[in-house]
Amino acid sequence: MSKVAVVYWSGTGNTQAMADAVEEGAKGAGAEVDSIQAADFTADKAAAYDGIAFGCPAMGDEVLEESEFQPMWDGVKGALAGKKVALFGSYGWGDGEWMRSWEDDANASGVALACESVICNDYPDDDGKAQCSALGAALV
Repeated sequence: MSKVAVVYWSGTGNTQAMADAVEEGAKGAGAEVDSIQAADFTADKAAAYDGIAFGCPAMGDEVLEESEFQPMWDGVKGALAGKKVALFGSYGWGDGEWMRSWEDDANASGVALACESVICNDYPDDDGKAQCSALGAALV
């Protein structure tokens, strides 16, 4: 059985709703899933998972959340070689620049993304939830 982690930070609940849909998709595809707050995830923990979905909303000037998520991401991305990895998050303004920057950082760090990232404007609608569920299934 595949083991998947859904690691996220959410300030308003939008990204958490996306994380819940990612978790449902991975479970539906037969995985054992752990949902983990970003502050509680480390590079050492990454070794226990076959797939990891990372979720973070756009913050400030279209960047990752800087006090918990960005430090966690910087600490774990070097431990993700050989893992199925996917990115997701919500935004309230802009055009998704934070996700493109995050994908570029992942690629530059040698992180192979398993599927297309999912972004939702504010709270995920039914289509957004379906995309998140498919993202979760792609990690299994």
